[in-house]
Amino acid sequence: MTATDANAEDFEPGYQIVINHEEQYSVWPVNRKIPLGWIVVGAPRTKQECLQYIDEVWTDIMPLSVRRRSIGSIAQ
Repeated sequence: MTATDANAEDFEPGYQIVINHEEQYSVWPVNRKIPLGWIVVGAPRTKQECLQYIDEVWTDIMPLSVRRRSIGSIAQ
């Protein structure tokens, strides 16, 4: 694969966004099996579109379970 081929992949809708139970996001190739515990968010997109979406919606990278514990300790 050349550098040009790698760059071309960034502009083809060959990626999807996946999310797990901890509300953590990842970019995953559409031709690979989704790992157990992850679900697809939306339709296939380019890698850049996936990264842009994740940047917009994933505002707190702390796992959900940790955020819940933090909220619980503040409430006490």
